[in-house]
Amino acid sequence: MIVIRPLSDTPAVRAGLAELLVETVAHGGSVSFMHPLTREAAHVFWAGSLAAAARGERAVLGAFNDGVLAGTVTLHLDCPPNQPHRGEIAKLMVRVAQRGRGIAAALMGAAERLAVERGRSMLVLDTASEGGAAGLYEGLGWTYAGEIPDYALKPHGGLVGTRLYWKRVG
Repeated sequence: MIVIRPLSDTPAVRAGLAELLVETVAHGGSVSFMHPLTREAAHVFWAGSLAAAARGERAVLGAFNDGVLAGTVTLHLDCPPNQPHRGEIAKLMVRVAQRGRGIAAALMGAAERLAVERGRSMLVLDTASEGGAAGLYEGLGWTYAGEIPDYALKPHGGLVGTRLYWKRVG
């Protein structure tokens, strides 16, 4: 059974998130990092992200399958003063061995519900043009807004574009 809950900074949570991030990057996931990503660098990233969550600037959700961290998604809430109604989805990742079980869709649904609870009515996200999760997002009712070519480097090198999406929630 999949259980989704907000994550707080503990050594076990940070270690699980770091392991997930390293695995995602190693398998080509375009989540802002280059391969090879060290566990230390992943720990530093998650320490900062979880500290921002503790300040209320974002929420980091974890999906657990039989008690093991299977995936995560981040909801950014710290938007400029003229955008208090907006949030941004980032860092949707599911362990390779756990994919195809509906975990990503469950994480997205939980993030959307949390956004509504936090007073957000507009969400945005981006995903890699090649190998990204465009099909997932479109299947969940997200609207494609456009593509920016050569937006970032792929984890193993080479440029990749990004596809932008938006969704009204609540």
